[in-house]
Amino acid sequence: MSKLKEKLQKLAKKRAIKRPVEQVAAICTRVRHGKREVLLITSRETGRWVIPKGWPMKGLSNADAAAVEAWEEAGITEAKHDKKPIGFYKYRKKLDNGTLVPVKVAVFRLKVQDSSKSYPEHKQRRRKWVSPKNAAAMVREPGLKKLLSEIKKKA
Repeated sequence: MSKLKEKLQKLAKKRAIKRPVEQVAAICTRVRHGKREVLLITSRETGRWVIPKGWPMKGLSNADAAAVEAWEEAGITEAKHDKKPIGFYKYRKKLDNGTLVPVKVAVFRLKVQDSSKSYPEHKQRRRKWVSPKNAAAMVREPGLKKLLSEIKKKA
């Protein structure tokens, strides 16, 4: 268990978490046969469709941390990304002890140029390229649905 997750659980026991904790995520996109696609992956715990997401990393910008998550969770080996997020969404993370913690996720767009079939979590997740419209329909979080539905509008 990461030190940050341990700290969250201790704070949650004291009910001290009032403000959202921050995470970073990547919306990975590509153009195939003239149409934009978005990469979704399954979560390890429930198997529902999500985007690569994790905690900020010491020594890395949030955009670079999102790119690392995209490598570890989805096998993205080469992508261009902006330093600024394309948006944010909020959700409630369920900790191992059952406590719900508010989370604000900064989402960075990665324009994918290459990926690998073998990556750190390839045996724990599935991945699927879909249209932004289908991606929005497949995820659960309302804020993420909105960001995904807006992808096609952005260059």
